[in-house]
Amino acid sequence: MSVLMISILLALAGAIIFSLIGLVSGTDETAIMVPFTLLVILLGAPPEAVFSFFMAAVLAKHLTHAIPTALMGIPGDTTAVPLIDHASALRRLGVPHVALRKMLSGGLIGAFIALPTAVLFGQFLGQFADFFKSSSGLIFTLAAILIAYFSKGKWVSVLMIIPFAFFIKSIDTFSFSVVEKHLSTSFFLGIAIGPMLSDILFSLSPTARKGMIRQSAKEYHLAPETKGWKGFFPNPFRVLTGRQTAYTAATSFVSSLTFAFSPVGMTSLMGEIVGSRNKGVYKKSTSSLASMNGVTESTYIAEAIIPLLAFGIPLSPVALGPASPLFNAPPVFTSDPVNNLHNMMTPWEFFLYGLIGLVIAALIAYPFAMNYARKATVFVMKNISQEAIVGMFIGLACLLAFHEAQLVGVILTLTMAAVGGLMNRVLGVSSGVQFMIFYGSTYMMSKLLGV
Repeated sequence: MSVLMISILLALAGAIIFSLIGLVSGTDETAIMVPFTLLVILLGAPPEAVFSFFMAAVLAKHLTHAIPTALMGIPGDTTAVPLIDHASALRRLGVPHVALRKMLSGGLIGAFIALPTAVLFGQFLGQFADFFKSSSGLIFTLAAILIAYFSKGKWVSVLMIIPFAFFIKSIDTFSFSVVEKHLSTSFFLGIAIGPMLSDILFSLSPTARKGMIRQSAKEYHLAPETKGWKGFFPNPFRVLTGRQTAYTAATSFVSSLTFAFSPVGMTSLMGEIVGSRNKGVYKKSTSSLASMNGVTESTYIAEAIIPLLAFGIPLSPVALGPASPLFNAPPVFTSDPVNNLHNMMTPWEFFLYGLIGLVIAALIAYPFAMNYARKATVFVMKNISQEAIVGMFIGLACLLAFHEAQLVGVILTLTMAAVGGLMNRVLGVSSGVQFMIFYGSTYMMSKLLGV
């Protein structure tokens, strides 16, 4: 089968799977993207097909996670949190369906602006690639300090860098003595599923469980579904006004260039800028939602493509989280030395196969969310529990860890998940900080301890 056909089929699979996952509110992007992307890589898919799969998955999930955000006031994932206030304002006005349409249309436009922008900017930055590759250990260490300081945990995240790096190298040395190879995938998976596993550990602890008990179940009132267009695929440029389209295009373009910044931070910033230029609750909220959802798409796509195309090492929050397998998935991809999509694909192939992923996701997720948002939400709320989703991803992580190093891989993954998850939930040391410490741990320990 040709690479093009495999890419189309995997993009189709990614769009369908993640369109459904996006309906489940509160899903962690890293925890769900990393295992599936690793699975595709380790099954032997060509690099071009892996990239198409990832692009389709990102767009599909971000489009459908707008449904619980707009209709129920529950953030689809962490990037949707900044949109909640404006979505709630429109729900109070009785027009949540308008909020959903604006968000979906803005997201679609933002994605297709981000792709060519990111490819061109990544190609420009590629002239500095040799410097970044030769200094990767030092760069990872400095980036870990910087990201830790700006994370939720702030100073405690900075203070935990050396102890956590020591912990990683210790269990790496021990696992090497057993399986005679350095493991990587198991570390990745452990950090990725850490927050999920820590919630399960809290629920099993009599002491910690007290903080999780609720007196009554939450009630959600789902808004009615209305359709204001003819046909199956509404034109996003007709859903948005000309002014909203211009705001969305401008903010998506700018946020595509700020690849080292937090997607949540950029979404909030751009939303505030657009909101300040509009008066009245309706205009302010609809314009902000369209722009903010466009920014969530553009930052995600650009933060994956730019460091991958320019340097081959993960130097953005998205590259350290959901996109991390594109940089490092031994033995197929490695970032030190750089042997991943950076070496295996040309800028033109990044654009072509990225476009395949985005087009297929747009053809599936966009009309699905616009036409069947309420029915799909009711089905998910009634028939699919979040516990089942958590169990599925932890099971998938254990399967991939076993593939890498049998029982040692599974134990290492669960150990990393327990330690990393508790650090995340209790101390606020985010997954991105932990990933960066993992990358820089060898450099740090060699400089401090000579090992």
